[in-house]
Amino acid sequence: MKNNKNTFVFLGCSIFILILGLFLAVSLGVTQIGISDIWFSIVGNSGELEQILIRDVRIPRVLTVLFTGGILGVTGAMLQGITRNPIAEPSFLGVSQGATLVIAILYALGISITTPNVFIAAFLGALVCGLIVIGFLSTKANNRSITRILLAGMAMSTFFLSLTTMIGLLSNQAQLIGFWVAGGFRNATWSDAIMVIIIGTAGLILAVLFAQKINILSLGDDVAISMGINPEKIRLIILLAIIPMTAAAVAAGKNIGFVGLIIPQIVRKLVGEDYRKNIPFAFLLGGVLLTYADIAARLIFDPYETPIGIFTAFIGVPFFLVLARREKG
Repeated sequence: MKNNKNTFVFLGCSIFILILGLFLAVSLGVTQIGISDIWFSIVGNSGELEQILIRDVRIPRVLTVLFTGGILGVTGAMLQGITRNPIAEPSFLGVSQGATLVIAILYALGISITTPNVFIAAFLGALVCGLIVIGFLSTKANNRSITRILLAGMAMSTFFLSLTTMIGLLSNQAQLIGFWVAGGFRNATWSDAIMVIIIGTAGLILAVLFAQKINILSLGDDVAISMGINPEKIRLIILLAIIPMTAAAVAAGKNIGFVGLIIPQIVRKLVGEDYRKNIPFAFLLGGVLLTYADIAARLIFDPYETPIGIFTAFIGVPFFLVLARREKG
């Protein structure tokens, strides 16, 4: 009973903080916008400048940030569950960087930068890396092999980012590609918002449906097999779900790291190890974290925008070092 009460308190606080963050994200910026303009821009169809700014710029950006954060939180939770390792997340397995690399190739070839094109490029890059990870998981995933997967993922991350940088320099697109590597939502549109809403919602539903199996898998392969669950099959399904989710997050927010590392850890501390709770809360808190990081990215050096990856890394690097030290011990 006490645990349920704590969960509801945590949920209520998280929703309140999120609503406050969404309001601040819409109202704050180079142009300060009041509550009345926000309301009339939603319910009306006025041609006033402030209301056009809200409808066509700030609301799609806010929704894109929210669902991208949710996607990153959920993919991190799922990866940590199926690998039984608290430092697993898409950017540490090279999946995000693979998506970023193919987008860099898109820029270098001069292909039209539209939401569908960017998503397809990100999906192809994430798919290649995902297949490599799946290859590592094709054998029995004991602790040693999972450690190898993470080491291989970090090696791929570094390699793909190096290739991305080289492509940027050779194609004279270093500034644009550098923006992708650093992460940000400066050019978010309704197309981006719709993409992450659809893929994020579908991914969240699938994750919730598989939450109980992830619970069992997190106890170890032997336990899962004894309960009639095929660990390799579940890992394969989860990884195949993570690939388009990561691609959508990269296509919308570029290369943003550490959200999938930080959020599942916080959620487990607050609501326990049950992934039926962890996954929805990871989605919610991922959205909260990225919403406030985006506000900071827009306002700290206003009118210039800071890459959002700086803020997530500022929180995530110490977090990672603490977790890595615990794992070693």
